[in-house]
Amino acid sequence: MHARKALVDALHAHEKIVGRCIDNPIHAVHDTAPVMQPDSAVLPRRRFGQTDLQVTSLCIGSAALGDMPETFAYGVPEDRALTTLRAALESPINFLDTAASYGDGESERRIGLALSAVGRLPAGYVLSTKADRDLSSGDFSGDQIRRSVERSLRLLGLDRLQMVFLHDPEHTTFLAAMAPGGPVDVLLRFKEQGVIEHVGVAGGPIDMEMQYVETGMFEAVITHNRYTLLNRSADPLLEMAAQRGMAVLNAAPYGSGILAKGPDAYARYAYQDASEVMVERTRQLQAICGRYDVPLAAAALQFSLRDARITSTIVGVTRPERIEETLSLAQHPIPDALWAELEGVPFEAADPERERWK
Repeated sequence: MHARKALVDALHAHEKIVGRCIDNPIHAVHDTAPVMQPDSAVLPRRRFGQTDLQVTSLCIGSAALGDMPETFAYGVPEDRALTTLRAALESPINFLDTAASYGDGESERRIGLALSAVGRLPAGYVLSTKADRDLSSGDFSGDQIRRSVERSLRLLGLDRLQMVFLHDPEHTTFLAAMAPGGPVDVLLRFKEQGVIEHVGVAGGPIDMEMQYVETGMFEAVITHNRYTLLNRSADPLLEMAAQRGMAVLNAAPYGSGILAKGPDAYARYAYQDASEVMVERTRQLQAICGRYDVPLAAAALQFSLRDARITSTIVGVTRPERIEETLSLAQHPIPDALWAELEGVPFEAADPERERWK
């Protein structure tokens, strides 16, 4: 406890605080779906892996709230982000996810401001963040991960972090990340000190994530854009992690937007232009849903929610009203016949970002 207090005091002295088996599983959010009146007081909570944390089956993702137009092709001004975060903190959803790299700290800074306005993290609320490489230099050393965690504490205005993920380790090597004094070692030392309660891994390539899961050092795993109506490449990861009793978080069920807004309004998947094949498959999915009067976004979201291996589904929101809309989509009635038809549409099993970083 003394070590933690000393660390926090030192950090605060340098910068102001600103404040979870089913048949035919199917998952994702929708900007244009008709709004129902959801029973927003009823939202299942699940044990977060083998920890004592309890989280709702929906988690609010805050990447876009960090104002990242280069990633999402749109920006989010601070006043709207803060209004959205206040609504999130007051909603039935008790889980918020961010990362040091989202807006290079801007998402965490805005969350810190929202927490400062309400005085503290609400009782029973779970906030997770991710430790990152230096976005300018690419430094992914243990020292950089230490600096990343320290900055997260400052920006969020907290003296400890409930959940920290090693983020995007595809930007280093497995050997470097696992070396003594390296990124994983630093995170585990923070856990020993009580600064971090739980440690996870979050990244892209599935084979890489499975390597980290196999170490037994992590309590949770996040996959994104790889378990949706359009891509199932994360399936072996979900199976492995669930069998180990880990918390499994499925992010970007809309594939970063195409399954929410539709292929004509937003023809992008995994933060890049969608292929013609993917656009056509999305149109097939959309047409099937239309015949049943079900929003494509509802089917995309519930594809993830109905999979028993998934602890919580991370959905990005950028406006306060999107929270109630997401709750409505999660509760929209979907007949079994629709799921059977959706399963007939081909999906990809390859990594959706295999060309992105080349």
